[in-house]
Amino acid sequence: MSPEDELTDHKFYHADTEAQFAEKAVPSTPQTRHPAYKLAFQDTDFLLREELRPVRFQLELLKAETLLDEAGVGSTLVMYGSARIPPPEAAEAALKQAETLPEDEALVIRNLAAKSKYYGEAHKLARLVSEKSIVEDGKRQFVVCSGGGPSIMEAANRGASDAGAESIGLNIILPHEQAPNPYVTPYLSLNFHYFALRKMHFLLRARAVAVFPGGFGTFDEFFELLTLVQTGKMKPLPILLFGKDFWTRVVDFDALAEEGVISRRDLDLITWCETAEDAWAAIAGFYKIKN
Repeated sequence: MSPEDELTDHKFYHADTEAQFAEKAVPSTPQTRHPAYKLAFQDTDFLLREELRPVRFQLELLKAETLLDEAGVGSTLVMYGSARIPPPEAAEAALKQAETLPEDEALVIRNLAAKSKYYGEAHKLARLVSEKSIVEDGKRQFVVCSGGGPSIMEAANRGASDAGAESIGLNIILPHEQAPNPYVTPYLSLNFHYFALRKMHFLLRARAVAVFPGGFGTFDEFFELLTLVQTGKMKPLPILLFGKDFWTRVVDFDALAEEGVISRRDLDLITWCETAEDAWAAIAGFYKIKN
């Protein structure tokens, strides 16, 4: 080892080395067998204690931030939307199935199948933006980021994958079985316990957000984003809302303004879109992107 290495080398062993030391054969005694003897960072029971919640918050924030930074992700195009809308290739089969069901159930399937076009637009937008391959300061910009699940989320990751680009999936642990869709880049497939930390990561790098028809989860993410921009906690960015017929049916935005609970100008935070081309034009216009 050169004198220069001596100056720059760590004088304490790294944690992984210390962990290897701990795994070496030690005498089996009441002391070494007791959980108290475990290294704190290897003691799962300790880390999962109620009073360690603040530490778990920090770890969940830091792990995703570190991995995204190491992957060279500069900014993201976040895509929210339903986990239930079928892809166009499955819509026809769903409609056929609806013919055998009671009318109230058939109506739900017909409504979902009618929205399958948004699966196509989400796929097209993700592919279009990914093909731009915009790099600034050595980092990739507008990397597609979804919730990592099925339907609209799958369309987003699939579009990026079809363009040969990486994409992010921010999954969440739920009581029912769920898994990342197969189009998420494996080393950008992140999993969360805390909704709050997951939502923070959706927006930390977001430079545009595309919102497609969806349910409670989509509403939650969409309205929180609107609130953050409305209150000045977050700088303005393109908020691209797909499906005006759907959204104006389920939310009376004009009534909110008429009732005085929001300002009329708050409605300008929303950019209405029907196609991927509409959305990219809005993003390119906002950031003055020429390509």
